[in-house]
Order: sequence, then C-alpha cells, then structure tokens
Amino acid sequence: MTVHNEAKKEDIASVVIMPGDPLRAKYIAENFLKNYKLVNQVRGMFAYTGEYEGKRVTVMASGMGMPSMGIYCYELYKFYDVNTIIRVGSCGVYTDKLDLLDTILVNGSYTLGNFANNFANEDVHFVNANKLLNEKIEMVAKNNNINLKKANIACTECFDPYIEDIQSLLEKFPKEKNIVGAEMESFSLLYIAQKLNKEAACLLTVVDSVTDKKSLSAEIRQKTLNNMIKIALDTIILK
Repeated sequence: MTVHNEAKKEDIASVVIMPGDPLRAKYIAENFLKNYKLVNQVRGMFAYTGEYEGKRVTVMASGMGMPSMGIYCYELYKFYDVNTIIRVGSCGVYTDKLDLLDTILVNGSYTLGNFANNFANEDVHFVNANKLLNEKIEMVAKNNNINLKKANIACTECFDPYIEDIQSLLEKFPKEKNIVGAEMESFSLLYIAQKLNKEAACLLTVVDSVTDKKSLSAEIRQKTLNNMIKIALDTIILK
C-alpha cells in the first residue's frame, strides 16, 4: 500500500493496462475482464484486477499529466513489482495524414518540460518506448487486422485546445523527431520505466485534430476506443 494506492501488493498483477480516465478503467474492466474486482479507489483513481483470456491483469487509471502518471507508474513498478505497463490513451494530432479514431503506437515521446531534470537531475527530453514490447504490439495489431500508425508524440504540459499560440509551440519541437501530435502522460511513463529497468509502451487513439478542428465527445472518448484496448490486452497474453 502507498498513500495513493490502497491495494495490497498481491492485488496488483505484474502487467497493467493504464488509461488516464478512471471511468475508462471501469469500462475496460466491465467489458473485457472476467472475475474482476475493484482494488483501489483512493482519490477516485480506480484500479481493477481480473482475468483476460486466462491472464491476470490490472487496469488502473493514471490521471492527467506527467506528474500524476509519474506517481502511479513509479509506485506500481517500485512497490507492487509490476513489470509491464501499457498506456491506452487519447491524443490530438497536428497533421491531416491522421484521422479521428486512428490508432498510434508511440515510438518515442518528446517533452519541453523538466520531468527528467526534477526526477533524476538529467537533461533528457526524448525517450523511446520499449522496443520488444512495441514489436509484440505490432504483431498483435497485424493479427487483428488493425492498422497501427507508428509515430513520435509530444508530451505537453498544457491541453492543446487551450494553448494561445499553437504554432509557436510546434516550432519548438525538433523537426527531426517528426512529431505528429500530443498527449500529456507518455514521457513520464516511458522515462520512469527506463530508469527502473521495466517495460512500457503507449497506444493512443486520435480524438481531435488541430488541422481540421475536429473532435470526439467525452462519451465517445470514454467508451469507443476499443481497438487500442483490444491490442493492449491481446499483447499481454504473449508475455
């Protein structure tokens, strides 16, 4: 147990599927898991442990932003002996080459922020996902005839639609990284996983676009992102 997680150590599986939204965690448990039980509800950050195709798995929310993800993934890795976390989240995109509901497999995450400096006094702003885990995710997607778009993503500290000058932000990103869009949690997850010699990957569904001003409703974001959920869960069967 920690101050953020009331679950006992044995209540948490070695593999965790991690959406940001607590209600999305509830949705995944109710619609994909068998024999699940609620093991954490501190601060409303729901965690459920159950079975998927005979494999024990925990689904736990991370909350929004790098600080929140940083707390929960660190505690899961450090105090609950979790080995693998797959984030399933949503993102906005900056290119018309991606459409709403496309599924992105994150190659690497870039941030302008100072999470690594605060955590470990390191000047690190780009981190890769676990290569072997990503390869398994790609294989599962192919077997399920789900088209994945592999890409680098920005991990921002502000919600894109509220940024006053989005173009100025985009100009700060290194061009060689070919960043296609943004979310707010991936960098801290991937960075902490590397620091602790653990596995992490990030699947994202496109829910809004800066280019064409399209956006999905909160209800759709919560309940209809099943492709990436299916990919993440099918991947854990291979472990």
